[in-house]
Amino acid sequence: MKDGKPTILSIQSSVAYGHVGNSAAVFPLQRLGVEVWPVLTVHFSNHTGYETVRGPVLPAADIADVVRGITERGVLGRCDAVLSGYMGSPALGGTILETVETVRKSASGALYCCDPVMGDTDRNFFVKPDLADFIRDRAVPSASIITPNQFELEFLTGTPIADLHDALKAARRMIERGPRVVLLTSFLRATGSKDDVIELMAVTAEGAWISATPRLPIAVNGCGDMTAALFLAHFLIHGDPAEALWRTVSSVFAVLELTCHTGSREIELIAAQDAIAHPPERFFAEKVA
Repeated sequence: MKDGKPTILSIQSSVAYGHVGNSAAVFPLQRLGVEVWPVLTVHFSNHTGYETVRGPVLPAADIADVVRGITERGVLGRCDAVLSGYMGSPALGGTILETVETVRKSASGALYCCDPVMGDTDRNFFVKPDLADFIRDRAVPSASIITPNQFELEFLTGTPIADLHDALKAARRMIERGPRVVLLTSFLRATGSKDDVIELMAVTAEGAWISATPRLPIAVNGCGDMTAALFLAHFLIHGDPAEALWRTVSSVFAVLELTCHTGSREIELIAAQDAIAHPPERFFAEKVA
């Protein structure tokens, strides 16, 4: 880690307009002083949720070629972590895991943060079954950190989550399979919590911490990509899951709160950038286990 700041190789999608994938992750990481090597899996005009979308999907072979070029620079020993989000296909997933292994050969302590993007409670699965199986059976066991939402954690573990006990049980089951840290990014308890609150929970073998925020009346893309990137960066910088949790939650809420006020369909990364660089001390991490 150079000058106390990490270097992250981020393999994700990219959009020209808006903020999703690397377009939601790279700028927040840079505002924290992180060196980012973005590798693009697609370069679209905008998120696919719009009426039209244009631009290329990059073949897995081309993505591997970009990584090969980085390897040829002899810099992989400086890489502290690999970050991945939406994979698109098992072939791309295989390329990502090959990249993780290549990085780990040069930097033995390098982490792999896998955001297992597969679906959510409102939409169910939005990936094909073969990709969901690949993420569960191959990507997640290879990861150091995973950042599933509640729907994804339920699928990964086969454990319905209704309360804190269920969530802890599911997260610990994942840790037994390989990851060192589980960040549950959207915990909505069926019992034991207020309806207007959303929680994020970080779990390791040593403990568990929760940070709760008001639930904003907003649904935007890229929030999960930003959350995974910020948590990985803060974990690398501070080495403490509880501190990484509250810093991430405080910054993400500030971005979403401003986005809600402006009515924007895209997250207000640029306007809220000071809250990313300097997380407001507004939400903290409560130890729950």
